[in-house]
Amino acid sequence: MAEKKIILTGDRPTGALHLGHYVGSLKKRVELQNTGLYDQFVMIADLQALTDNADNPEKIRQNILEVMLDYLAVGLTPDKTTFLVQSHIPALYELPMYYSNLVTMSRLERNPTIKNEIKMRGFERNLPVGFMTYPISQAADITAFKAELVPVGEDQLPMLEQAREIVSSFNRIYKCDILKEPKAVLPDNETCNRLVGTDGNTKMSKSLGNCIYLKDDEKTLKQKIMSMYTDPTHINVNDPGHTENNPVFIYLEAFCNNQHFEKYFPDYKNLDEMKEHYERGGLGDMKCKKFLNSVMQELLAPIRTRREEFAKDKGELLNILKKGTQRAIEISNQTVSQVRNAIGINYFNDESFKEKFVL
Repeated sequence: MAEKKIILTGDRPTGALHLGHYVGSLKKRVELQNTGLYDQFVMIADLQALTDNADNPEKIRQNILEVMLDYLAVGLTPDKTTFLVQSHIPALYELPMYYSNLVTMSRLERNPTIKNEIKMRGFERNLPVGFMTYPISQAADITAFKAELVPVGEDQLPMLEQAREIVSSFNRIYKCDILKEPKAVLPDNETCNRLVGTDGNTKMSKSLGNCIYLKDDEKTLKQKIMSMYTDPTHINVNDPGHTENNPVFIYLEAFCNNQHFEKYFPDYKNLDEMKEHYERGGLGDMKCKKFLNSVMQELLAPIRTRREEFAKDKGELLNILKKGTQRAIEISNQTVSQVRNAIGINYFNDESFKEKFVL
């Protein structure tokens, strides 16, 4: 039987997960898990969360199990996926030290993802060193498990490119092929690569307060959808409207299908018909939002129900994480041993070192 390819992905525990996480990566993780073709590791990245929350570790502590709940609620299962906590994996402290010698500061500063995050958080030159070296840490996460596939959103592609550069440099310098170059697995629907926020901002973000969370109850979800930003020029129902860059229609592109029209909006056969009517005028924003609410309630209701069920036994959540983390330690330790051997710093177990410098 062919050896399973390894998948590594994860999330920062700075809050519950939202729709951007779902379409950007979570949905794909569940699909890949259920094929049975992969060995998937899903990491709660608490170390990376500390890079901009070092003064508020309680925020991270209180969200560890919240993120775990979201994982189980969307359909990830411990019998098919290994869940782990980043801070408890010794390899993820050691590997970044080796990799940091293979990357220049100028290369880190050119990373588009880091540049955007620095701008969004207003760090300027006062950014923490840990945040600046985020791509190195992420490369360590991926390579510690020799992951070949990484389900991500489009905004993470520069991080994957930097990880590949580190792998290439390591294997070339130390004349080995220990590390694997990872490939990104993007959402099938192009609209989902970077889901906009409810306020029309180019990214759904917890820090911007423009998220729809997977755990939002029916009332909260409806309130968020009904107050969504739309087309500011579409003042009256009969005014021609713009569907491009309109969050309501972006969400419909991402989540609705023709069956939803049959059930909730039979005036139209599909989204193209609905968009055409909105663009020529005569279709109001409230009708569009009511339809979107029906679509989203159908999607999130079963996720919400499963989450509530899993939340009844928080102790079991911790047990799942502990068991997965132990497996992750064992596997990543093997990689560290191989890395040390390749560099030549395994002094106590290297017979050639003893022969040359001791005997």
